[in-house]
Amino acid sequence: MLAMEVIAMYDVVIVGGGPAGLSAALVLGRARRTVAVVDSGEPRNAAAHESHGFLTRDGVPPGELLALGRAEVTGYGVEILDDRVVSVAAGFEVRLGSGRVLQARKLLVTAGVRDELPDVPGVAELWGDQVHFCPYCHGYEARDEQVGVLADGPLGVMKAVMLRAWAPDVVLFPGDYQPTDDEAAQLDERGIAVEPGKVTRLAVTDGRLTGVDLADGRTVVRTAMFVNPEFVPKDTLLKDLGCDLDDQGWVRVDPAGRTSVDGVWAAGNVVDPRAQLISSAAAGATAAVQLNHDLIFNPRESRVQP
Repeated sequence: MLAMEVIAMYDVVIVGGGPAGLSAALVLGRARRTVAVVDSGEPRNAAAHESHGFLTRDGVPPGELLALGRAEVTGYGVEILDDRVVSVAAGFEVRLGSGRVLQARKLLVTAGVRDELPDVPGVAELWGDQVHFCPYCHGYEARDEQVGVLADGPLGVMKAVMLRAWAPDVVLFPGDYQPTDDEAAQLDERGIAVEPGKVTRLAVTDGRLTGVDLADGRTVVRTAMFVNPEFVPKDTLLKDLGCDLDDQGWVRVDPAGRTSVDGVWAAGNVVDPRAQLISSAAAGATAAVQLNHDLIFNPRESRVQP
């Protein structure tokens, strides 16, 4: 370590400033802990116009939701650092991209996931606007639209069946996947059409989705699409620290967010791809409560409170 480096000391460093991280920071700030939230400014839902399903904040733009959260936590003395964590050494010495070094007694990772979108022209262009992933997040916004589901396998069938509750006109584009007899019966029962074959692109006119182009030259008119991106957790720090993984390769945590590494916690999408905004926030708050209990009741971690 260079002599000129100045190490700032914190009870907890939180990596990631989304709903999970900010909710944890709120709990810990109110518990009079010294807390730094390091946020790289790459929220998963940045492309979305509105956030949904978050009680009292339904319809708020994602950036506004985060700004409200930041204002609340900084009111309790939490520091927000617009920076990137590049490494964490033993003893939780956290090195940032700016060169700053933080020392943490506990580490909470809430860095989220990255969505890898299907490699179909038009998907990325319309992502978060007319192309979505989650029916519970944006099914209502696609209500009564001509909905398409671009997804193969059983998950594609399931999503098409789910979306039929929001829209009467749903078409499944399963690629080369052939639905089973049972799946075909479910689709037929709900009047969901199936268009097999390769999708070459989404047809876009003046920034609006107009249809789905197929390799055979046909265009199926659609005004809203749902796809299944691949979820890539931002868990490099957790893996570098040696946290155990589950059978699917995700970092394993207990119900409170503890990893297998003492003093390292994780919450939100980085360990749970199914978590929505409000459940990620709840997971962050739960982790913060139990983490603070550890600081209080573990004799090696406890200190006299002011």
